Amino acid sequence: MVNNNSALYGGSQTIGEPSPWVLAQAGLLPQGRVLDLACGRGRHARWLAANGWPVLAVDRDAQALAGLADLPGVETRCCDLEGERWPLAGQVFAGVVVTNYLFRPRLPSLAAMLRPGAVLIYETFMLGQARFGRPSNPEFLLAPDELYRWAIECGLDVLAFEQGEQSVPRPACMQRLCARRPSLGTVII
Repeated sequence: MVNNNSALYGGSQTIGEPSPWVLAQAGLLPQGRVLDLACGRGRHARWLAANGWPVLAVDRDAQALAGLADLPGVETRCCDLEGERWPLAGQVFAGVVVTNYLFRPRLPSLAAMLRPGAVLIYETFMLGQARFGRPSNPEFLLAPDELYRWAIECGLDVLAFEQGEQSVPRPACMQRLCARRPSLGTVII
């Protein structure tokens, strides 16, 4: 059962509603633990946990994570996602959700964390965003088709992809991807 009750999020002014892209793709997530990477105040972790997925919510901001500390179904971890050592090495998930965050050196690590059949839901800014505001540094903006090409190179099956300007909920240039790690097939000898 999907619950869109905004009371779960502490009101739209403090935490924000889940991304419509994440909500639209969430039905593709298999059962199992989901990683909400660079989760901020946890708008997606809250929604996922309220809808039955156990969640690991990770961010570098301990204060933002504090609001998730007592939420049933949510485990929090404060760590540096851009440091030399990858703090999530060796972990696998049924799903990974990433929104409004890009650190290209970790993209291969994201693909490696998807167990067979797992789903990645990714949404972040792309080139062209500067005319709408932050972020404007190209280091934090995807090139056209970048997520799509990356997913194919990693052997993921692209389930949905879109990019370009949006007007709702606010003007922005965004790129969105939903991809699945192929399930291990049966080998017939």
